[in-house]
Amino acid sequence: MAVIRPLRPLRAPGGKSAKPVIESRLEDLVVITGFSGAGKSTAMNVFEDAGYFCVDNLPPEMIRSLVELFVHKGSKVERAAVVSDVRGGVYFEALRAVVDDLDALGLNHHLLFLDATEQTLVTRYKETRRRHPLAPEGSVAAGVAAERALLEPLRGRADLVIDTTGMSAAMLRAKIAEEFLPRQAAGRLAVTFMSFGFKHGPPREEDLAFDVRFLANPHYEPELRDLTGLDQPVIDYISRDGRLEQLYVRLHALLDYLLPEYVAEGKAHLVIAIGCTGGRHRSVAIAEHLAARYRDHDELDVAVAHRDIDRPPGHA
Repeated sequence: MAVIRPLRPLRAPGGKSAKPVIESRLEDLVVITGFSGAGKSTAMNVFEDAGYFCVDNLPPEMIRSLVELFVHKGSKVERAAVVSDVRGGVYFEALRAVVDDLDALGLNHHLLFLDATEQTLVTRYKETRRRHPLAPEGSVAAGVAAERALLEPLRGRADLVIDTTGMSAAMLRAKIAEEFLPRQAAGRLAVTFMSFGFKHGPPREEDLAFDVRFLANPHYEPELRDLTGLDQPVIDYISRDGRLEQLYVRLHALLDYLLPEYVAEGKAHLVIAIGCTGGRHRSVAIAEHLAARYRDHDELDVAVAHRDIDRPPGHA
């Protein structure tokens, strides 16, 4: 169960709200810390997907240098997130002082602390078979105990504490997005509909792939061979026997179900690959059709890519 503390406003001595000491384009700086195995990498991915400038495993003393770059007159960074934890070694003690400096500067910042029970952390380490940074030669439990002693003072300084015990990665992403991110930034899924040709090899980055080689192949029609799936005569030829429309009925139903589920799960990128023999006719037409159908959905950022459309037509 997540334990949430309200975000605290910046305060000047005497309890009054502090005004920024410097002018800067930096609108938000999130410092992510907490226990090893509690989900800091997942948290950083949320901010990175939302367009934040992100840095992992940054020693606290270097946070000062990074902030100086962010507030420099020529900097264009508006939102940033950094992870700083026990991997920073002796510098970790300085993190409390860095937070004090940010307070004094009046910069809009938040300290996110991720926690979990000892058993949860030990179990996660056993599942990944990684060594705890504070106990590289000893037991994970000993490392967790040592880390708890170091982290306890910082936990009390955090703006937001999330206990990730019992949380899946998707649940953690949703909680962080709810607390920190604008709704439009947190909920959009980047979808790429990509056409390809099996004869040129399978795609490497696809999440879903559909083989449409069962449809009529325009390659064998001399007047269509040099055209592509962007041309209407090719589309008409593929759809002439009704099977293309039957495919769309089923594809639409599947994607109408899957895409909202991926959005709700917090997935940031999705590549849907459509493959035919050469990657110039059938797959191109279908990728274009699907991109057009889903382009106006508010929760999606839709793109289309044709991997093999420029390859010269050959034997199919």
